[in-house]
Amino acid sequence: MKVAIIGAGMGGLSAAIALRQIGIETAVYERVTENKPVGAAISVWSNGVKCLNYLGLREETEQLGGLVETMSYVDGHTGATMCRFSMQPLIDEVGQRPYPIARAELQLMLMQAYGMDDIRFGMTMVEVGDSPDAATATFADGTTIHADAIIGADGAGSITREYVLGTPVTRRYAGYVNYNGLVATDEAIGPATEWTTYVGDGKRVSVMPVSDGRFYFFFDVVEEQGLPYRRGSAREVLRGHFADWAPGVQTLIDALDPQATNRVEILDLDPFDTWVKGRVAVLGDAAHNTTPDIGQGGCSAMEDAIALQWAFKDHPDDVHAALIAYQEARTERAGELVLRARKRCDVTHAKDPELTAQWYEELRNEDGTNILRGIAGNILGGPLTPATN
Repeated sequence: MKVAIIGAGMGGLSAAIALRQIGIETAVYERVTENKPVGAAISVWSNGVKCLNYLGLREETEQLGGLVETMSYVDGHTGATMCRFSMQPLIDEVGQRPYPIARAELQLMLMQAYGMDDIRFGMTMVEVGDSPDAATATFADGTTIHADAIIGADGAGSITREYVLGTPVTRRYAGYVNYNGLVATDEAIGPATEWTTYVGDGKRVSVMPVSDGRFYFFFDVVEEQGLPYRRGSAREVLRGHFADWAPGVQTLIDALDPQATNRVEILDLDPFDTWVKGRVAVLGDAAHNTTPDIGQGGCSAMEDAIALQWAFKDHPDDVHAALIAYQEARTERAGELVLRARKRCDVTHAKDPELTAQWYEELRNEDGTNILRGIAGNILGGPLTPATN
């Protein structure tokens, strides 16, 4: 059996590695010509780490991951700590430490694990289809390939999704812009082994440790969609949005590299249950594009990969049955995570100012129990983290 995977992102490469583990021949096609991930880092929560462990990448993941011992919320204006608590109860409950990881390094790890020479770069798919005997993909350079199945891990603007659904879909603007990057760890911003989040006015500034003495940082700003932005102007833009915020936030703005700071308008997609059409299926952002508010986008894509492997294990000689089993295993769980992220997004970014003010007050009286319960609820329920854990 041969499976072609469109897209060499986290989901696509995880799927390629997972399928190859059970003896399926895979081919990976990626439209970019080199490894240039969007975004500086990713929160790989415990369910995602368990997926990477399952794929044989436990040691590599540990080396790349930042050590998060505690978590805190800080008043964005005064700099006063609202709450601080250990992550250990969460780790004990779910059985795995989470790891924030620089996105380029995670991507490179997956590429090397699969085999850099086995990825066909510079291949932009323009059409996908299937017949009773094979699935077919056509690329911009005129190449056409055939496979027993095609997995579209081709991102938020997926062509595969259009084929599967039979129509284009419009992504929803979540109402905010995320500025992110990497800086050297600095105790003036936050403790080196803590995920520190400053909140206020429906805005958020956060730092978390990744490997090699660095923080992954992000700023959330409520802005209209489509505003003009000049690359390299991040510092002045953020100074305008956070002029009266705490000293730690000012230190972070001073420390960031404006040229290396990403600006990402945040969008998501209403969940849908049709992931398969014949021999073609979607995976990752193509199937469940989500806001990053609960940190589950990449983890959910990795869960897709494990579920896909298990479906082919259960139906080794029937592509159609395997893909339908994959769809049945994943749509409900992935859709729930999209909606949970959307709900959290609305509270965090003051869609209802009274609810957000109430959340800030709850943070001032929080001992970690409620927050960790919510995080555990997101982690549990996947193929390697059953909810009965």
